[in-house]
Amino acid sequence: MAASSDRMRMGPLVAAIDQGTSSTRFLVFNAKTAELLSHHQVEINQSFPKEGWVEEDPKEILQSVYECMEKTCEKLTQLNIDISNIKAIGVTNQRETTLVWDKNTGEPLYNAIVWLDLRTQSTVEGLINKTPKRDKNHLKSKTGLPISTYFSAVKLRWLLDNVTEVHEAVLSQRAMFGTVDSWLIWCLTGGKSGGVHCTDVSNASRTMLFNIHTMDWDPELCAYFDIPMEILPKVRSSSEIYGLMESGSLTGVPISGCLGDQSAALVGQMCLQDGQAKNTYGTGCFLLRNTGSKPVTSDHGLLTTVAYKMGRDQPPCYALEGSVAIAGAVVRWLKDNLGIIQSTSEIEKLASSVGTSYGCYFVPAFSGLYAPYWEPSARGIICGLTQFTNRKHLAFAALEAVCFQTREILDAMNQDSGIPLTQLQVDGGMTTNRLLMQLQADILGIPVVRPSMPETTALGVAMAAGAAEGVSVWSFDPANLTTVTSEKFEPQINLKESESRYARWKKAVKKAMNWETTEPVCNSNGHHN
Repeated sequence: MAASSDRMRMGPLVAAIDQGTSSTRFLVFNAKTAELLSHHQVEINQSFPKEGWVEEDPKEILQSVYECMEKTCEKLTQLNIDISNIKAIGVTNQRETTLVWDKNTGEPLYNAIVWLDLRTQSTVEGLINKTPKRDKNHLKSKTGLPISTYFSAVKLRWLLDNVTEVHEAVLSQRAMFGTVDSWLIWCLTGGKSGGVHCTDVSNASRTMLFNIHTMDWDPELCAYFDIPMEILPKVRSSSEIYGLMESGSLTGVPISGCLGDQSAALVGQMCLQDGQAKNTYGTGCFLLRNTGSKPVTSDHGLLTTVAYKMGRDQPPCYALEGSVAIAGAVVRWLKDNLGIIQSTSEIEKLASSVGTSYGCYFVPAFSGLYAPYWEPSARGIICGLTQFTNRKHLAFAALEAVCFQTREILDAMNQDSGIPLTQLQVDGGMTTNRLLMQLQADILGIPVVRPSMPETTALGVAMAAGAAEGVSVWSFDPANLTTVTSEKFEPQINLKESESRYARWKKAVKKAMNWETTEPVCNSNGHHN
């Protein structure tokens, strides 16, 4: 009985909604020890209505959040933990995914267009064609971003141009735009009955409508994309009370933290100093390096992004980011599309059984290539096949592809900053794969450090929520930050072998480039198709 009464008195707890591309989680942490007490997870369905299109149902996303919250509260009650100890909730989310809804009915006007969707390729080409010198970096001085299918503004432009309901709702001033964080916060704080329409600086900085120097929506950028400013959410800091939960078991609890998932992982990995970096292995791969209070412009294809702003009166902190569209998604593809594995956990066993790709290279450019190339015309290829190649080699090549893509970004980051990284901190779903972690250390030639508590994204936003003014149950004071226990993977192969494999990968990437072009194709009798 003593143990359970201790549990009752455990002090303040902070919860996190972690809404990712392939799943939603709700997690509850002890604010004093950063220990994860309980969580629940629900998979999210993706639909692919046409080639290159990726959508999710906004109502399913919202429902999954409610389900995870209620299930986690039930689990805490079974553990004899009082849910009234939950003092704050943070929201972290898949970034760039774009939604428009009707503020009068609360109904979405179209499915959520997911960040890696490619339908906006012609929109992007049209925009680039109207810039001086057809320069995809035309807006980079304000946004830190190239004009690309990846960011929200072009997705929103597509919705305005192609979906009658969205166009009409804008004309009759019923439309609200937001990324996933805005949709969730609006719904959870009351929706059509007074919901709060806001976003934080880290999410706003991924739309291409936000000026990363003035820290606000930019009228010139909105004019460039021809997007009405009145449909945009209010931009707030990453750590302040936005509103209170309006329904469910946690009614009345403040929502007081908001960070795009990659920023949240940076915070959760305690990369709060200039020069510290982390890589998250999820659906995609995202390497962020904290650059402190000054935005650093990349000459090597990286993005300049707002990492976080911890409170209304705090200065913003910036990061350099390298984004890879396809990481964990390649494993899902091997399972769902090729059927060579039955479950995602099987890939490690399959790849370990051969220990080599046997000269097979896999460039998973399913959504074009992101950093450092920004080449939407690239497509996935598998090359170096022989009669000897089997599904085990393919599994190994898929894992290697994730590591090679990370290496390309790390090289770019080292060139931009002039200070090579001496070790890489990692997190995300794929890091449970020990073979992948070892391969990554081998291909980078530096140690890879994995925390023993993998939920760093949720932890980061829980910290932001708990530290907010008016909540103040978590402290960012270095003296109070709990040290994270971790495991280190040291490089085990010689540098020469690692470099030769990397050189062949680069050769494969060249072959994947400019695949999808709008140029006419000649058929065998010389006629243009």
